[in-house]
Amino acid sequence: MPDVNTTFEQTRLNHICTWMDSYVDQRKYAGSSVVVFHQGREVFFHATGLRDVEDNLSFERDTLVRIYSMTKPVTSVAIMMLAEQGLFHLDAPLSDFVPGFDNMQALVPDAQRLDQTQDATTPTVHQLLIHTAGFSYPFNPGLLPAAMDDQDLLFKPNQGLLKDRVADLADLPLAFQPGTRWEYSVSLDVLGRVIEVVSGKSLDVFFEQEVFAPLNMRNSGFSVATGAGDRFASLYTPLAGDAMALNSADAGTDTLRLVDRAGHSPFENTTTFSGGGGLISTIDDYARFAEMLRTGGTGNGHRLLGPKTVEFMMLNHLPGDIASMGPQSFAEQPMEGMGFGLGGSVVLNPGRVRVPGSVGDFSWGGMASTYFWIDRENDLTAVFFTQLSPSSSYPSRAELKALVLAAMID
Repeated sequence: MPDVNTTFEQTRLNHICTWMDSYVDQRKYAGSSVVVFHQGREVFFHATGLRDVEDNLSFERDTLVRIYSMTKPVTSVAIMMLAEQGLFHLDAPLSDFVPGFDNMQALVPDAQRLDQTQDATTPTVHQLLIHTAGFSYPFNPGLLPAAMDDQDLLFKPNQGLLKDRVADLADLPLAFQPGTRWEYSVSLDVLGRVIEVVSGKSLDVFFEQEVFAPLNMRNSGFSVATGAGDRFASLYTPLAGDAMALNSADAGTDTLRLVDRAGHSPFENTTTFSGGGGLISTIDDYARFAEMLRTGGTGNGHRLLGPKTVEFMMLNHLPGDIASMGPQSFAEQPMEGMGFGLGGSVVLNPGRVRVPGSVGDFSWGGMASTYFWIDRENDLTAVFFTQLSPSSSYPSRAELKALVLAAMID
């Protein structure tokens, strides 16, 4: 345990360990890790349980995990890095970069068939960043998600070139007129393709050269590095069916049913660079990324973004909270009292969110129950890693945030 200053009470920090261990003891999570930084200094770390139940391998500090949608903040940072160079404005239409999106159609309200459409405007880069573009995910309810599910349009790691999957998406109508609703979607995957077009680099190369190398994120990428397979955590689910079925009540008899593991994983030979959910990382790597955001765009002696850009990203870009935007989708975070910035959610009213926190807290999570948040008011960054899908299985994010803030006494 790192040395802790008087801002935190050690006994209360130990409650986090007890909580994490209880999740393992109850077979909710196979294993997990948490790291907390205050004013740039590590004040807490704990790892518990197993990264691989079948081989009895411990969940360690250097364990590699699928961060899924925690990839989205990285993609958002990359987009803003390019925007800072004056290469495009956030109101630029998607059709400026990617063919097939210039004559858009959107489903009419209450459509019963996929061909019941009307003319629609082309979504902008900004609408893609904040999930108001009209796209969706296969696991959401509705006609468009059903069509995406039929095509397995989820940007999985083994689904070929990113440009081809984006072209498939262009053949489908939008779920709604851009800007009129909020719906969690594959829009950040589409922005990954925009990054490729604007930069002239594949998304994996851009991330490595422009984000990971400057921040010394040596263990992050779209594929498990050669020789690192024994550090790659297995993925589990409590569901009897599809581990990505976020709204399923199909509970299985085994709360830790194995879904994916080293030696048999598509993440070991990735062909689709998903800007919405494709990255693998370690807890220290992701903490470096989160700390870069907290400190206004710098990390490891390198500046990725200007402080005004980071401040802009952490504003609420919706007219109200997410709940007021009529969402019909799953979200990684609460919707009441929660706005949305560029790459993550923004707390507008902790009381409405029903979790202790500060106005302006910036956070996001991933399908395998990973989570991070940045509290700039208290100079706090926290990252939580585990590997259980779906992330809606347990209220661990709210519980962890309450535990960390309860330990902060000054």
